[in-house]
Formats: sequence, C-alpha cells, structure tokens
Amino acid sequence: MNILVVKANNRPASEAISSKMYEAFMESTADLNVKTFDVFAEDMPYFGQDLFDAFGNLQNGQELTEVQQRILAAKQKAKDAVIAADLIVFAFPLWNHTIPAKMQTFMDYIYEAGFAFKFDQSGTLHPLLTDKKAILLNARGGMYNTPETDRLDMAVNYMRNILGGVFGMEIIDEVIIEGHNAMPDKAEAIITKGIEQVKAVAEKLATNQVAK
Repeated sequence: MNILVVKANNRPASEAISSKMYEAFMESTADLNVKTFDVFAEDMPYFGQDLFDAFGNLQNGQELTEVQQRILAAKQKAKDAVIAADLIVFAFPLWNHTIPAKMQTFMDYIYEAGFAFKFDQSGTLHPLLTDKKAILLNARGGMYNTPETDRLDMAVNYMRNILGGVFGMEIIDEVIIEGHNAMPDKAEAIITKGIEQVKAVAEKLATNQVAK
C-alpha cells in the first residue's frame, strides 16, 4: 500500500496537537511505504486568476509567466501525489472554524473535473477517486460534537463532504482530538487518549500490511 500523508500544520508538535498527531502516525508507520506532502513546505501559489490565465495561455500557445508556470507545476505535483497513493491521510487543525489556507489550496488543486469527478449528460455528478481511501486526523481546541456546535466545524465536515461525497474516497478512519483548549484541566488526558488512537489507527494499517 502506498500511503500519502498530507501534513497541514507548520507549528511544532510541542505547540500544535495536529502536528503531534502527524508525528505519532509517522512513527507508528515507519516500516510502511509512507510519503509526506507538507503543504507549508511546498511552493503552492493560491488558486485564482493566475491559474485560469495559465490555462488560457496554454490553450492559445502563448508563453507562461513565472507564476503561471509555478502554479501549474504545483497543481500537477499535488495530483501526481494523489494518483500514486492508495491511502491518503490528512493531518490538520481546525483554524477559525475551517482548514488552513494551504490545505485548502491542495484541495483546490485536486478538485478538478475529469480528475476527481465528472458530470454526465444529465448533470449528475460521478466521483472518480473511488479507488482511494482516506483517514482524517484532526485537532480542534473547542467542543464541536453536539448538533448545535457541529455546524460550526467547517474543517472535518468539509473534508468528509468533499473526499467522500464529491471524490468518492472511502474514509476508513477518523481521529478527532477536541476540547483540550476548552477544558485545560483535562487537556493532558484528552491529548494522550487521542494520540493513542492515532497510534492504533497506524498499527492497524501495519497489521493489515503484514497479513497480506
């Protein structure tokens, strides 16, 4: 199994729980074929007019600007990473009720008609990444596990809807560490339990690989 880990936090593990989750997963899968795509370390111009201008220049045989070359190369690199992976693990925080902008850029790069999904003649959407599996590793300092607060989480909910609904990936596991900022007296226990869950998810992958 080829495993791609999309790392979406550039804060150190001593300060950021999702970075700690990433490190725990990597340590527990050291013997597996795992590659990291660090969205903060990659050159990833934001999705916008530069990309659309690049498409137009390509179509018209015109010269690409430096930023147009960069964004096309970055987009292709993200798509190639997804193509090569059987399983994609996303390690990300909840920032201001959503995912980090750099992670959004990664999602925008691969959110492409003809690559991740397509429409038929009746306008019905058909996912195209149904051969991929996904795991979500998320940290959020508040509590979002009630009907009233769940709608405020536009990170995990977004990833579920896009990966599972639009792209057709099977989300085989989730680990969400939450409440450590809201309940500082319980933070250590919350984080410890969550990290153990991350290790269990990773070890399950390792066990499955050995069984094969």
